[in-house]
Amino acid sequence: MLTAANTVMKNALTIDLEDYYHVSAFREYVRQEDWHSRPSRILQNTELLLDCLDAAGCRATFFTLGWVAESHPQIVRHVADRGHEIACHSLRHRTVYEMSPAEFREDTSRAKKILEDSSGKQVLGYRAPSFSITEKSFWAFDVLCELVSESMPACVYLHPWELDPEQPRMSGNLTARLRHYFGLSRTLMKFRQLLKDFKFVPLCEISTAEWAIQPRETASVK
Repeated sequence: MLTAANTVMKNALTIDLEDYYHVSAFREYVRQEDWHSRPSRILQNTELLLDCLDAAGCRATFFTLGWVAESHPQIVRHVADRGHEIACHSLRHRTVYEMSPAEFREDTSRAKKILEDSSGKQVLGYRAPSFSITEKSFWAFDVLCELVSESMPACVYLHPWELDPEQPRMSGNLTARLRHYFGLSRTLMKFRQLLKDFKFVPLCEISTAEWAIQPRETASVK
């Protein structure tokens, strides 16, 4: 596809590197402890996929299960050596909202380390299994930011109204009111501390090299 400037538009291609029995649709019928007893198809299917990508001169991001890297470390290294990015798709394909923040941190940090050891590359991207970062698991963004804070910049956002605990209260359901008003009295203090502890600049001053390959989720001051 050509843009208005007659240049080829770049699109992002992502692959979930998992086997047919890992999908959430069959989790009630295939127990995790039985995964090793299932005939794996991932090596041959991934090789076919890589050949298709090579033929098209295309590179992609492979969101990979930590379990796959544990069971088939050679395929993770092979994908990375063929020029593709390795990113994290959790350790055991557990949905985020079924875990506590502590469990999610452990799950993600273990998967990240296994993937980095297998690929020999830094892992920056994350995709939640089955779109499981929902309203009740928004805390996952904070955990993800903490896990990568040493290796890449974070994007923090703030609304002016978040510094105003005396703002008029509006009607709405309990969830909306909790999300909007909870923690307002402490936001200004947190914001000032954040400005003291870290250096911040406009987005345009962060170079492409400093920014993650995958678009980063942002973190709220609240």
